[in-house]
Amino acid sequence: MKIKIGYQIVYDFPQPTPMLLVLNVHYSRAADMIVVDHVTTNPGVPIGAYRDSFGNWCSRLTAPPGRFVISGSGLVNDQGRPDPVVLDARQHTIEELPPDALVFLLSSRFCETEQLADTAWNLFGKEPLGWPRVQAICDFVHDHIRFGYEFARPTKTAWEAYTERQGVCRDYAHLAIAFCRCLNIPARYCTGYLGDIGVPAAGPMDFAGWFEVYLGGTWHTFDARNNVPRIGRILIARGRDATDVAITTTFGPNTLVDFQVTTEEVRE
Repeated sequence: MKIKIGYQIVYDFPQPTPMLLVLNVHYSRAADMIVVDHVTTNPGVPIGAYRDSFGNWCSRLTAPPGRFVISGSGLVNDQGRPDPVVLDARQHTIEELPPDALVFLLSSRFCETEQLADTAWNLFGKEPLGWPRVQAICDFVHDHIRFGYEFARPTKTAWEAYTERQGVCRDYAHLAIAFCRCLNIPARYCTGYLGDIGVPAAGPMDFAGWFEVYLGGTWHTFDARNNVPRIGRILIARGRDATDVAITTTFGPNTLVDFQVTTEEVRE
């Protein structure tokens, strides 16, 4: 299937303001891009590009004073299959893990393993290792947190999501990631597009947050917010938590005026 993606983000800036953007589809989907999702701005400004330490495509620019629009759109070829489920994917010992997976065992800005370690072992320590243990974590987090955009807070951590029992998709992901790391399962945060393909429409589109774990020699997708395999998941970036994959980072005062995301199947 073909999936149309895009976004429009509108700011008001009182002064020239540097920005970092993480908005391009991940390089791992480059071969699937029918129309590339170039970042454009109005008014137009020079845009620099670089790869961060996690391999994500990033952009940098300086927004001028006044109304500033950032937009992009693309067309992606997708297999149209749900997220794979590999029930026998085994958990590795620490000694077996590749070096680049080790950082995803550590505490990070939004995933405080120190505060959640005892809770994680009490809740999941008797679950079978590997895929079943991660699924048990997803089941718990899915039921434990109540979803609502009114619960969104850019500073909310996994511990706070656990104690407050409410949040948005990034909070589900952060809590599940923290639990996995407490149990010696490498877990990393993902952001990207996830439309309503194959499920009832759930309201206005937004970027989505989910996570990946290292089991059976490779990384697997899990989604504690939805907790079912989904169709049409399009990755933008990966990192330790939401800090590493912020869609926009502004270095100065601003007002967010409008934010729109599109991701939908294109019917032939």
